[in-house]
Amino acid sequence: MGKDPIKIRLAVESDVPGVREVFRATYDETYPYSGFFHIDWLKHAVFNDNLIMLVAENTETKTILGTASVVCDIGADSDLLGEFGRLAVLPEARGHRLGSRLMQARIDQIKDRLHVGVVENRTRHPFSQRISRDHGFVPIGFLPLKHQFKNRESTVFYVHYFGDALSLRRNNPHVVPEVQEVAYQALNNCGLPFDVILDEESQALPPGAEFPIHHLTADDMSALIRIERGRLRGREIFGPMRLQYGMFRLNAKHANYLVAREPSPDGDQSPVAGALGYIHDEIDKSIRIFELIAPSDRASRFLLEQLLDHAENELDASYVEIDVSAHSPRMQRTLVELGFLTIAYIPAMVFHRVERRDVIKMAKLLVPPEFGEIVLIPEAKALAEVVMKNFKRQYVLPEVANALNHLELFDGLTEEQSQRVASVCSVSRFEKGENLIVAGAQSERMFVLINGKVDITLGENNQKVGDVEAGESLGEIAMLTRMPHSMNAAAHGKVTAAVLSRKSFEALVRQRPDIGTVLYRNMAMGLGGKLHELNRVSQARTSNSKI
Repeated sequence: MGKDPIKIRLAVESDVPGVREVFRATYDETYPYSGFFHIDWLKHAVFNDNLIMLVAENTETKTILGTASVVCDIGADSDLLGEFGRLAVLPEARGHRLGSRLMQARIDQIKDRLHVGVVENRTRHPFSQRISRDHGFVPIGFLPLKHQFKNRESTVFYVHYFGDALSLRRNNPHVVPEVQEVAYQALNNCGLPFDVILDEESQALPPGAEFPIHHLTADDMSALIRIERGRLRGREIFGPMRLQYGMFRLNAKHANYLVAREPSPDGDQSPVAGALGYIHDEIDKSIRIFELIAPSDRASRFLLEQLLDHAENELDASYVEIDVSAHSPRMQRTLVELGFLTIAYIPAMVFHRVERRDVIKMAKLLVPPEFGEIVLIPEAKALAEVVMKNFKRQYVLPEVANALNHLELFDGLTEEQSQRVASVCSVSRFEKGENLIVAGAQSERMFVLINGKVDITLGENNQKVGDVEAGESLGEIAMLTRMPHSMNAAAHGKVTAAVLSRKSFEALVRQRPDIGTVLYRNMAMGLGGKLHELNRVSQARTSNSKI
């Protein structure tokens, strides 16, 4: 048996042309990250202290067959967090486990240097996902349409822990209910107990007064740094940069801040009210929020709202991402109200004071959630489906809320309360003739029609007794009384309906008694009318049968 000619080692400058050829052979001309094809950029990567680049070399032919890297500055300096970057192998060298060997070599290089390793695997095929799984990475999130290649693509987010990472984890995080499902799956995948405490009472940051806004200048630096003590004590947002890293590093990372100052009636320099740091990736058309500096809550929500408006209308962004502390339910609730959804839950991701804290990765899509073809390994499928379901539901949420607002059942709800009810509804579509309700069957759901019409019929002959149109509801009597349905309901044509299950309804009422009070009052008023109408139809049918 001959000596293995393949050697995995750290890259040196003379490897750069070979690395470039690997990237050229792996990615076609539509690949947007052109830096991977440039000699100067690759040389910088080889000598970058915050990046470990490995190569797989055939020592007999002196050919570079593959490359892989770890980026060690994706978090704050103390987070000991690294991202396992692009792994590429020449097409003709595939099938010999080079990808697996490069992954293991990366782990060996950094296992004593980092606490947490993360990797994003593309969903066009399962190959990289399997490599991550086979080397101890577990799925903890699904990042929807995060990257701009030929089309926007989603990735699966994996984590691997080293050293004392999990023993330093702060337990019992406090999260809002919208985080629960993703957190449960992520903690379970990591082999950790579900020690999350659900916070159903924390209110979002209130809308504040408007502030003059501008981008960070050198004159703002000292004023913002003076807020240091309050900012670190209540730190809620995490990321790879901080203001004290200085203007040079901020500019190198293409980072910027929106700065809010107190209104000044006389035009003089006014005190700083707060600042929000973000990185704009022009290639991905994405925004990452990495730091919120504010001595009080007054400007926090305003800054977030201003950045979202700036991202959509001036930066032409499609995706906004933020990492928020799993111990800050008030900020989580604020982000939910601003349209962010949970996409990942990362235990022990950041180091804060003397412990590692869990982080919730949240995102807001500024494009329709059209995911296209996605290929997932079984370990990632359930979590990805949860995230995709939530984004698809959110996309029709305004229609659902609008439909709810036109129903007597939801009369008296505030806009925020209507949005909350809509958020626990799912959306179903029915083809012509398809049954929504079958007489005699038990039901756990009520329907609110967003568009289309439903025929209501009685008996084996399906005698039509009425119809339900967009903006109207059906099924709530059976859902509330737990009695079988008395009538049939079938789609007259194509129908889209919001669906509220009894389980979701009862959970919502427990979480929000204020909403429950309004709904039960309206149900008591409306239920009598529907029962009276049902009795009238039944009596009429009985009379007709005697004639």
